[in-house]
Amino acid sequence: MSKPSLRTRLFLSHLLVMIVGLLSFIIIAKISSPRMFVLRLEQLEKRGFFTVRTARTYLVKGFETAWNNSAIWSVIFGGSAAGLLSYWVSCRIMQPLNQMKEITEKLAEGNLEERMPESDIPELNQLGMSFNYMANSLENVEKRRRELVSDMTHELRTPLTVVRGYLEELADNSIEPSPELYLKLVKETRRLERLIQDLQELSKAEAGYLSITLRPINLIPILIALLEKFSDQILDEGPLLKLDYPKSLPPVLADSDRIEQILVNLIGNAIRYTETGTITIKAWRDRHRVFISVIDTGIGIKPEDLPFVFERFWRADKSRSRYSGGTGIGLAITRRLVELQGGNIEVSSQLGKGSTFTFYLSVA
Repeated sequence: MSKPSLRTRLFLSHLLVMIVGLLSFIIIAKISSPRMFVLRLEQLEKRGFFTVRTARTYLVKGFETAWNNSAIWSVIFGGSAAGLLSYWVSCRIMQPLNQMKEITEKLAEGNLEERMPESDIPELNQLGMSFNYMANSLENVEKRRRELVSDMTHELRTPLTVVRGYLEELADNSIEPSPELYLKLVKETRRLERLIQDLQELSKAEAGYLSITLRPINLIPILIALLEKFSDQILDEGPLLKLDYPKSLPPVLADSDRIEQILVNLIGNAIRYTETGTITIKAWRDRHRVFISVIDTGIGIKPEDLPFVFERFWRADKSRSRYSGGTGIGLAITRRLVELQGGNIEVSSQLGKGSTFTFYLSVA
């Protein structure tokens, strides 16, 4: 059985107040008017008037007096009852709103764990659910902000420590300057630069500030160009790159630059974790979507780690260094770029057998 809406409750409450007031008026008038009229008749009998005209005058005056007195008491009691009932109903309706006000003040003070309780009024209950959703979002944003600050501190600490150590040793003449040492310092500063660029890119992507220009594009030239680009960079003993797509692959509605950025991240990630075997770039159409998969035969991902693949600073192989493992932000950027183009990305993997990253785009 559905609960009555706020509109229904307000209508019924006003109707109930009106009924209570009228009933109070009728009941008190019904009880008091005859008694007051009888008292007036008794006064008439004591005066000894017997004429019809005189009796009629006193009867009319007695009826008016009785009615006025009963009406006054009816208004007093009926108005009091209706007022108390209205106050009680308004308190019941205002209670969840006052709770929301208090919880909002607590949220403003930084207490993000506060939530609205369930209400019997459907509209207020729906408002409370929306409020709780907003509070959950704020709590998640604050949690991600803290995690990002913590992760950034952790990621920046290592290259900064290395640079500072070399500079201190150079200042103390503990080591001799050499081209190799300068190359190490350049490598560390480049890593810092790459990390900052990735963080800036991720920040823009999550805030929706990245420029996305959607237009019909042909994926086949992009896939072929990327295959040739990465094939030239892979050593002879490295994995073999393959391309699998139908000749009738339709154009998709996307941003060509962002699509290339997505594929570069996915293919580069696959090469990084696949020493030998094959990496297949596969594209196919399914109704109004075009799916693209990057399939590798690398180290794979543990089942318990799959939910965190697209999180910031996550790496499949914790034993890899930060240099071979990248900045750990590429997949987070990739997911956001796919979402900004109206798509979605998923991953499936088997430990020791490889991983498959699949995303889709709408057909133009």
